[in-house]
Amino acid sequence: MSTQQYITRLTSLKEGELTLLRSLSGKGLDETVLGFDLFTGVWWPLRAQSAQAPRREVAWLVAKLFASYPIPNAVEGAEISRLLSRIEPEELKAKRRYRARFDKMLTLPLAAIEPSLAWALATISASKAHLNWARLTDDLSIWERDSTRAKWAEQYVENL
Repeated sequence: MSTQQYITRLTSLKEGELTLLRSLSGKGLDETVLGFDLFTGVWWPLRAQSAQAPRREVAWLVAKLFASYPIPNAVEGAEISRLLSRIEPEELKAKRRYRARFDKMLTLPLAAIEPSLAWALATISASKAHLNWARLTDDLSIWERDSTRAKWAEQYVENL
């Protein structure tokens, strides 16, 4: 439940707060005091309440991505891998590049995945789809597990 509470807190941020988070894309949590203060005000109360709250690194990444790509939240379904599969381009050359980008994303460590996730979320945002932000956050929390990446690949393929 803590992950969904975190997403609910992100959706309640004001435009100025989202703008600040957007300006911190690609940056670490400790690079600005304002960004750190905003983030800890959203995340820390949940973390203090429950160890089940998303890890700090994941929560920070999701906060920046959510601010940059305010895709409406879907509580059920709408996993990122399924959505990307559904909106895959038709043209063969574009399809190959698209799949290569998705495959590369699956190989990246959490510390390097932000640009690939930004591509994926920009693509989903352009399609006007909704995204299960809590599921994305939970998946990123266990990104180091091969089973998480395998699940994304399986979801992608089964929706082709």
